[in-house]
Amino acid sequence: MLNFHETKSDGEKAVPSSSERVDEFVRLLGQNQRKVFVFVMSMVPSLNDAEEIIQETNLLLWREFDHFQSGTNFAAWACRVALNQTMAWRKRKRRDRLEFTPEFLEAIAAESTAEADRLEERTRALAHCIEKLPEPHRRLLRTRYGESRGVEVIGQELGRTVAAVYRSLSRIRHTLHDCVTQTLTQGQRT
Repeated sequence: MLNFHETKSDGEKAVPSSSERVDEFVRLLGQNQRKVFVFVMSMVPSLNDAEEIIQETNLLLWREFDHFQSGTNFAAWACRVALNQTMAWRKRKRRDRLEFTPEFLEAIAAESTAEADRLEERTRALAHCIEKLPEPHRRLLRTRYGESRGVEVIGQELGRTVAAVYRSLSRIRHTLHDCVTQTLTQGQRT
């Protein structure tokens, strides 16, 4: 079996078979992979980034290998493809990176500060409202949320059904919600 198509009578070169082109690609890539890798590493900040670009470059080299002319400088061609892939990678990275204006950052900081102040105010109001609860209700809250005990365990300890414990916790939460809302509303009037 011939690996090359026969030479045409008008003197044109024989065309290699597809398996020979695959062999040629693998040989040339193997001989030049280190050079291409070093070339890419010189342009990017990390090994992981270089490996990502090399994978993309190798894939493109394979796809475009039919356009490569045997006997020309494979390393130069591969480095040119790697350069284009590196530039495309850098462009994607710039696009992926969000850059905020100082005005935007200042607005976010002001909003965060205001929210932190409101949260602190709500926390103080909640602590005040919890103090106003009867002791059995405070104990139930401590057991459920402070000690992270399950409702089933609490029900067994108190000799109550799970549904009864859920109802008690729900009523306490509603009472606290109303108390916090009222406390904050009164604080805004003064």
